[in-house]
Amino acid sequence: MTRRSVVLGCGAYLPKRIVSNAELAAQLDTSDDWIAQRTGIKQRHIAAKDEATSHLATEAARAALADAGIAADAIDLIVLATATPDETFPATAARVQANLGCGPGIAFDVQAVCSGFVYALAVADNFLKAGQSQRALVIGAEVFSRILDWEDRSTCVLFGDGAGAVILEAQEGAGTTADRGVLSTHLYSDGRYHDMLYVDGGPSTTGLAGHLRMQGKEVFRHAVVKLADAVDTAVKANGLTGADVDWLVPHQANRRIIDAMAQRLGLPEEKVVITIDRHANTSAASIPLALAEAARDGRLKPGHLVLMEAMGGGFTWGSALLRW
Repeated sequence: MTRRSVVLGCGAYLPKRIVSNAELAAQLDTSDDWIAQRTGIKQRHIAAKDEATSHLATEAARAALADAGIAADAIDLIVLATATPDETFPATAARVQANLGCGPGIAFDVQAVCSGFVYALAVADNFLKAGQSQRALVIGAEVFSRILDWEDRSTCVLFGDGAGAVILEAQEGAGTTADRGVLSTHLYSDGRYHDMLYVDGGPSTTGLAGHLRMQGKEVFRHAVVKLADAVDTAVKANGLTGADVDWLVPHQANRRIIDAMAQRLGLPEEKVVITIDRHANTSAASIPLALAEAARDGRLKPGHLVLMEAMGGGFTWGSALLRW
């Protein structure tokens, strides 16, 4: 028998305020058509002044717990992926733990920017497989609107705020690719690409949070190559092919990158979960937000093979394959 991490439920939270491309175009030298044609983005959600990352994460976690039908005190591990924590310390995961009332237990943050949820999923999966935890809450939550330069039209139009969460439970099974749960995760990083996507601030450098800076064309070029490798690795590691994949749930950064990954797998558009048009790039929150939407509307069925992939600043990138 093999111990595997099985998804019990998922949840999402999006701030109420929606900012359209047209609203941004009234303030910046840009247009709805320019943004939509190049990125696929039409609108984004922006957190209220009194909403921190922990607030978004807590609401997504509560929705995931309700979906799983379990109480908060059944959770013994929280791994929260975010690049926009409430504070330098303690971990935002600890604040979520307190909000939910599910301590004491393990709670910490993971920082891998847009790849954060895949990283957090991998970390939680390893805890569960090792027997160090029984039920994990894995969250991706961001308030990217706080680190954007709202006068930089090349970056501020791309991002939004939100949070998504999944509940994992360790279960025993035969360990085949037909069994439910996380089949494999594949993580990568290369710090030589720092200057292509970063935030120009931090506690030990400027003492300020800073703003996001990005070389868009270079990021796009590397994303297509690195994500293709991560996608190929995930299916081959499990003795599968792109034809076996039921759903691609990609990081929602750019519609052209998403389409390129679908084509590589031979998947039609209707087998790709796309939320970028309504959510924009929510960094670590984008994959769990998309998962929650697809689960809620009934697209994800038990037994479906789900492939996730993401790339973020650092660079970090990775993929995960799971049987729903």
